[in-house]
Amino acid sequence: RARGRECFYVGMTGLDVEERFNNHKRGYKASSVVRRYGVELAREWFDDIPPMPYEEAVLAEPTLADDLRDLGYLVFGPTNRKPALRINARGTGKRR
Repeated sequence: RARGRECFYVGMTGLDVEERFNNHKRGYKASSVVRRYGVELAREWFDDIPPMPYEEAVLAEPTLADDLRDLGYLVFGPTNRKPALRINARGTGKRR
């Protein structure tokens, strides 16, 4: 499915990141994609991000995901982007 692209899952947690990753892998409050395919934490993408209040993290999480997408990675997780407007055969559109 990834067609040779690196894939990432972006999420936020109040837990230690190792503990959260292990929870995913054992199926506790898990993302199925992380449980099935997760290999390791990509610390190079988050180690420099300091702990922050929940309200700030809610904004930062989708921004990181979109930044990774802009770099060409396949990203599972949130997005800030507005859904694309698709025009159908009748010339009307709807959001995806």
